[in-house]
Amino acid sequence: MMRALLGAAIFDGHATHHGHALLLEGGRVAALLPEAALPAGAEVSRLEGGLLAPGFVDLQVNGGGGVLFNETPTPDGIATIVAAHAEQGTTALLPTLITDTPDLTRRAIAAVRACALPGCLGLHLEGPHLDPRRKGAHDPALIRPMGAADLAALCGTGLPRLLVTVAPEAATPAQITALAAAGVLVSLGHSDAGRETVLAAEAAGARLVTHLFNAMSPLGSREPGMVGTALERPGLHCGIIADGFHVHPAMLALAARLKGDGLFLVSDAMPTLGVAGDHFTLGGRAVTRRGGRLTLADGTLAGADLSLAGAVRVMVRQAGLPLEQALRMASLLPARLLGLESHGHLRPGARADIVLLDDALAVRGVWTGGAAVSPAAG
Repeated sequence: MMRALLGAAIFDGHATHHGHALLLEGGRVAALLPEAALPAGAEVSRLEGGLLAPGFVDLQVNGGGGVLFNETPTPDGIATIVAAHAEQGTTALLPTLITDTPDLTRRAIAAVRACALPGCLGLHLEGPHLDPRRKGAHDPALIRPMGAADLAALCGTGLPRLLVTVAPEAATPAQITALAAAGVLVSLGHSDAGRETVLAAEAAGARLVTHLFNAMSPLGSREPGMVGTALERPGLHCGIIADGFHVHPAMLALAARLKGDGLFLVSDAMPTLGVAGDHFTLGGRAVTRRGGRLTLADGTLAGADLSLAGAVRVMVRQAGLPLEQALRMASLLPARLLGLESHGHLRPGARADIVLLDDALAVRGVWTGGAAVSPAAG
């Protein structure tokens, strides 16, 4: 049975259409066509305004729905996280494991391998091969350089998609080359590296930068640092946390102007997403939510209380970006980085992962594989 969504503007990932209908069949987008051209017999769902856009794709999700992936590295834990984010318009994501023990890392890999949910795209391992000088909220006792056994394990996970954040001080160019050759997407982050070290890592195969500006060597006039090098190099695609706390809106706007399609949104979401509680633990350390910020006892930011829908709102309202650009940063661009041709757009053949936004950019409807999901309030 063909179903048609109409009555809202439609952003297909590239352009916005008015007076059109989105035709769905078999969990895919069958067509985007003028309402007058709807085929006879299609089941019609008429919406009351708003904007239909591709479901969001998040490459850095630590938790949601009260679950922290580090604490619950199981298929059930992933299912809870995926469901919590789907209610907020994020229909596909990478569960992200923050620096932890080798045993827990193995359990996380096994959990993702066993997870059959289409909303779980693979795994993001953020650490443990980082620079302790830029540890952020990671446990410094667990941070270590990459060894031969680590490299072999990362190259042999059997996962459909693996993103690994490393500091180039903790992983050699040869190791980065080996990871890239094995199909691992290498991202640079939690690093105090200077420009030459970053360039060597890029030449070795690194393609991403993890949460630009945060936990990395800053921009300077004589030493560009990781920030300056990431902004300058077109081959380095940068994730950024747009919650209004991690990065000032003026710097969000500047990064967007400099990077263009090389900048994408991540939530860095923690278990507070979608739940009322204001406290959780991260590696035995207390994290508190206050005024939208998540911090350790010493004030260090510990992830974000953020959805990608919220990040889109910040990029539009505070950073001044056009809505279409902000939506691409939350859907088409991260999907491309994972090589996903069926995600991040609403053209024929795309998976029918859709979000409905109202005029205030609040989520009012979500569909995953063409099936309606009840959105969270607001």
